[in-house]
Amino acid sequence: MNNPQFQWAKTIVVCGHYGCGKTNFSLNLAKSIAESGTPVTLMDLDIVNPYFRSGEYPVLLEQWNVTLAASSYVRSGLDIPAIPAEMYAAFEQEGILIIDVGGDDAGAAALGRFNHLIAKRGYQMLYLVNRYRYLTRKPEEALALMKEIEQASRLSATHIVGNSHLKNDTTAEVLLESFPFAQEISALAEKPLLFHTVPKNVSKGLLKGKAVPNLFDVDIYVKTNWEE
Repeated sequence: MNNPQFQWAKTIVVCGHYGCGKTNFSLNLAKSIAESGTPVTLMDLDIVNPYFRSGEYPVLLEQWNVTLAASSYVRSGLDIPAIPAEMYAAFEQEGILIIDVGGDDAGAAALGRFNHLIAKRGYQMLYLVNRYRYLTRKPEEALALMKEIEQASRLSATHIVGNSHLKNDTTAEVLLESFPFAQEISALAEKPLLFHTVPKNVSKGLLKGKAVPNLFDVDIYVKTNWEE
């Protein structure tokens, strides 16, 4: 994966609106960091109203040599907000811990249980924004949601990540239209725009020569049943 290199904190929290693409991003980020030779643990903390969960991809994670920390209910289809004691052990693992958080402030509330451990390790909290997701189509709406997540988790977002997409209808034009959106949120929140994700199946021809933020290539691992 040819992606920009960053100095990651020991804990990376991935949060955002329901359906903005947190899980697919978390999987790609885990793979990218693991490929650099750094030990990686991916914690599935999407335990409230879970839909797509990183814990549903144990085979892929094993192939990438990424350790999975998840509830035993992750593949049961049950909506049980359980946090087993073993998940606390993830904070003792070497390397980098990525936490895939549930959507909105309700999903982020589970972070409160680990607040002191996250702060102790040091963290970066990436707030993902998708211009095309309902309820966050205006920068002001996305900013308000970010503040709700911060309040629920008692953690502060450190970076914005542009993760705008229209699933299979994502094109270079769609991405170009979304860059100013992420940049405006970054300015309003006074937090740096880390990068914008770009699906590998999207031609980057139209992106060349444009004033765009750093780009982070992603594969599409998370799909609905009818997309399989």
